Amino acid sequence: MNIGLVIGLVAGFGALVFGILVAGGNLLLFWDAPSVIVTFGGGWCALMVAYPLARLAQMPTYMRIAIFPPKFNPVELIINLVTFAEKSRKEGLLALEDDIEGVEDPFLKKGLQLVVDSIDPELIRVILEIDIDSMAERHDANKKIFDDFAGLAPSFGMIGTLMGLVLMLVNLNDKSMVGPYLAVAIITTFYGAVLAYLVLTPLASNLDALTNEEILYKSIVVMGVLSLQSGDNPRILKQKLISFLPPEMRVDLMDDKDSL
Repeated sequence: MNIGLVIGLVAGFGALVFGILVAGGNLLLFWDAPSVIVTFGGGWCALMVAYPLARLAQMPTYMRIAIFPPKFNPVELIINLVTFAEKSRKEGLLALEDDIEGVEDPFLKKGLQLVVDSIDPELIRVILEIDIDSMAERHDANKKIFDDFAGLAPSFGMIGTLMGLVLMLVNLNDKSMVGPYLAVAIITTFYGAVLAYLVLTPLASNLDALTNEEILYKSIVVMGVLSLQSGDNPRILKQKLISFLPPEMRVDLMDDKDSL
């Protein structure tokens, strides 16, 4: 579980509630059904115009991925690739065929199979990089739904504000209605801002970060399998792959003969 995301959301809403209570307000004052319908309903309907329903139905899945992200362990990946390199230098590339079935990662498994099948190195690179590019484009398209919703929510909040102002002006002679309509006008903007800047935009950024982690992981795979095919010394292979990692992650892979 992405603890930071959960804590951030809970603490963010908690901070809003705390601020309202400390200011002497009542939480019920910040509930307005028409404003919810305009801000949330209007934004969602606009998304329905922009995207097929089948795509929108996947939004809970993307949110679940953000909360329970897949694990990418580049350190473990590099250790496994170095182990494969040591075996292939001793027994040949065909010896890796016995290990392929035990590989759980489909992308790594695909790369190793291409190497064992003696596919041209440049073709292997093209195949794997197309896979990475397609994955990145697909993830960006999914993340864009949250980006668009984050842009629509404040806009419909502003539309609700305009609606509230119109109602207030129409009933300006009735002083008892000025306050409630003005509250409706303001609360819709509040809803739109909270939805956009506390929920949707951070979720989109989180999904983007997960995509970058996966791209890094798969880039290591590409370099690793190509180095396996070219017969690189395991120590050289290790140094190549370590260069993909930030310094704090390299420490776990260093030995006395290595340096940052």
